[in-house]
Amino acid sequence: MELIYHGHSCVQIVTDGKSLVIDPFLRGNPIAVTKPEDVQTDYVLLTHAHTDHILDAAPIAKANDAPIVAVVELADFMSGKGLKTIGMNLGGTVDLGFAKAKMVQALHSSGITLEDGSTVYGGVPVGYIIQVEGLTILHAGDTSLFSDMKLIGDRHAIDIALIPIGDHYTMGPDDALQAAQWYGAKLVVPVHYNSFPPIRQDAEAFVARLEAQGQRGKLLAPGEKISVKAGEL
Repeated sequence: MELIYHGHSCVQIVTDGKSLVIDPFLRGNPIAVTKPEDVQTDYVLLTHAHTDHILDAAPIAKANDAPIVAVVELADFMSGKGLKTIGMNLGGTVDLGFAKAKMVQALHSSGITLEDGSTVYGGVPVGYIIQVEGLTILHAGDTSLFSDMKLIGDRHAIDIALIPIGDHYTMGPDDALQAAQWYGAKLVVPVHYNSFPPIRQDAEAFVARLEAQGQRGKLLAPGEKISVKAGEL
């Protein structure tokens, strides 16, 4: 399994010629190195409806004839744009063939900003637990700290956790350290930081603090990838 970090909260999971991408935000991200037209994928997964998570969902989905997986309200909105969608809800699991994606809680907000600047309801924010090649990968989504992260960690043997650390709009490093501990992930990859001034963080310091509490962390630059096999972590 190959995991590619495209910056902000956008990650891509590639396995055996198949791929899914989560929260594509490339055109509006000043530190992204990948263009939407460069992304080849079979599915687009969305955690919530904010622009910095869905901006490139429609063009990527359309170019690849790829269904968009999202909570039902956001899926309905994307369906109204003529896109293929798979609407689901918290607790549900969708079988993508090469992977399974379970929708779990995130504590945040979610609204779709329209062209006139108004906002409409985008459904609840979510995270995903991805099962692929014998690995369990958690994308926490945009979230603050909440105690049921421990329940998620207790019920799933998480190999890799993608956790926001940017503060201001999500958890900051202190809360993210607690979240990492509750999730119990073998490897933690920080996301949702340094894209904009309000979310600038010292990610290296965060990883050092992870290691001090007995967990392994890994920084990925936009465009960087890691390859992992089951049992390696």
